[in-house]
This record gives sequence, C-alpha cells and structure tokens, in this order.
Amino acid sequence: MIVHPPVHWFRLLFAWRGSILPAIFPRLMLVLSCALVVVIFHRFTQGFGLQLSVGAFSLIGLALAIFLGFRNSSSYERYWEARKLWGALLINARSLQRQAMSMTSLPADHAELHEFSQLLQAFAYALNHQLRCTDPRSDLYRLLPYPLAKELSVVRYIPSMVLVQLAQYLSVWYRTGKIDVILFQSMDANLNHLSDIQGGCERIMTTPIPYAYSVLIHRTIYMYCILLPLGLVDSCGVLTPLITVFIAYTFMALENIASSLELPFGFEPNDLALNAICRTIERSLLEMRGETTLPPACLPQKNYILD
Repeated sequence: MIVHPPVHWFRLLFAWRGSILPAIFPRLMLVLSCALVVVIFHRFTQGFGLQLSVGAFSLIGLALAIFLGFRNSSSYERYWEARKLWGALLINARSLQRQAMSMTSLPADHAELHEFSQLLQAFAYALNHQLRCTDPRSDLYRLLPYPLAKELSVVRYIPSMVLVQLAQYLSVWYRTGKIDVILFQSMDANLNHLSDIQGGCERIMTTPIPYAYSVLIHRTIYMYCILLPLGLVDSCGVLTPLITVFIAYTFMALENIASSLELPFGFEPNDLALNAICRTIERSLLEMRGETTLPPACLPQKNYILD
C-alpha cells in the first residue's frame, strides 16, 4: 500500500513513483508511434478514404468509459471489502482477548491466556501467508510453542486449524467452569466471525472478475486507441499524437488500476498492507496482555510503500 505524504498539486502532476504510468509507458509509446505514422502519411492517403468520423469515436469512447467505470467500481468494491474484513479481524481478535482476560476466572498471567493470545496472533499471520501463498513457518515457530507450530506447519489450511485450537480452549474452559454459557456463546460467536473473515478473504482471492469480461474491455481499449488517430487527424492535425496519448493514458490507466485492485492480497504497491495489519494485531494483543516490550511497528519504506 502506498502511503505518500501530501504534495503540492503541481508536483503531483509529475509524480512517477507510485503512479500507474511506469506500467503502461511502453504501451503509450506504441500508441504515440501509431499516431505519428498517421500524421506523417495523412496527406498521402487523403484520397483513399482512410479517415474516420470523430463522432463514431465519441460514441465508442462514451460506451467504453461507462464499462471502465463499472469495472473500476467492481474492483474497488473487492479491495474495500478485503480491507473491511481485515479491520473486522483486528476487532474480533481484540474482543476475544478482552473477554478471555476480563471475564474468565483465570488470573491475568495464566499460561492458558498467554497461549490463547498467541493463537489469535498466529491466526492473522497464517491467513496473511495463505492469501499471499508464502511460507508461514517462520511466524508460526516465532509465535507458538514448538510442538504446536510443527503440527500446524504441515496442514493445508492453517487458519482453520488455529480456529480449532482456539475452540478447544473455549470448550475446556466451559467444561471446567471457567466461563459460563453466556460468555461461551459470545466468544464462540467471535470465533465464527473469524471464520467468516477467512472465508470472505478466500472468496475474493479465488474468484477474480470473469476473464472474458476483462478480455473484452482490454481488446476494445487497444483497438480504440490504435484507431483513434484516424478520427482525430483531420480536426487536430499535428496535435493528434498528443491528444491520442492523453486519451490512451486515461483508458489504459483505469484498466490497469482495476486489474491491480481486483486481487488486493499481493505484493504490488497498491495492494493491502497485510504485514503491517498483522503487526498491528500482534502489538495490540501484546499490549492488552500487559507486555511493555513490543515489536516495532511497520513503517513505510523509502519508496512510501507499506507492505
């Protein structure tokens, strides 16, 4: 996630790092080359009927803008839903730890409460690794007792197994009278919310926007941008390349941004800062437990990217 301090509006016009321009710059150069060819050979081809009506491009451009708007809205909705799910994960983790610490009959420094808190932290990190397809063992061995970390490191869906471990604590506490039935139901509901969060993230991760829809928009944009100089050259003349590139930048950038936001759990600059969210969860739960030495907070790197 790009976390950039506010800059002057004029400097923002020339921002390169963190913008979508580096990704589409080669394609813009291709469009510029086509527009230059059209302008150069325009006077030699006037009698061959190769000019197109600018009105047709206006209608196509309007329809394309509507489709791109829908595509971007759909992609941002997925991005924002993913962020809300991870915000809910933080809330439910805090709620479970608060309930375990303040409403059970266990002393605040009891080993079971310590292990319960470790499992909540491990759930966040395990879900992060599952969504990003990375190796979770380093965080598991750091957060959990060695036998449990070794047991969990060989399963396929580690977050689900962490929830099983958390549920076992609730079951034991209920059977031994450390929590009453009302508290048991309340804490179990929070565990169900964690399971819903995991399922929601998996749904976003495994169900991208239909491929055929993406291909249709992609082809239409590039055909439109390549043919656009033929519709502008009569009215714009030598300014045709400049205007064509500006219009192409708008359409291509919107498509690229939509593709970037569609799957928000990766390592691209505009993806969610899952590592930072996990570190926030860890620090928050440790502080609630009374720890005074906390791991450092994740801060943006020199390129303003928070991973």
